[in-house]
Amino acid sequence: MEKFVERTLLYDFYGELLTKRQQQIYESVVLEDYSLSEVAEELNISRQGVHDMIRRCDKALEGYEEKLHLVEKFVNIRGQVHKIHELASGYHADDIEAISNVILEEL
Repeated sequence: MEKFVERTLLYDFYGELLTKRQQQIYESVVLEDYSLSEVAEELNISRQGVHDMIRRCDKALEGYEEKLHLVEKFVNIRGQVHKIHELASGYHADDIEAISNVILEEL
């Protein structure tokens, strides 16, 4: 998975567990693509401080995922939903029983 997508998913699932300041910095640098210098100047901290905060946030978000596996579960379920959609698009509404049998066999 692309690093930006992975970071975005981790933040979507676990971002509320970060402090407000961590959220502000992480959103600015990672999600909104502000430079470390811009964020450091705005918050009156060093660039290194911003960089260190981003690393700590990444580590925390990855730690939550290691314990809870919510992103992994989401990605798996999304894949199953796509598979169901593909299978269902090949049948008419009258074939609901056949669709459910195929889905159950695939899982």
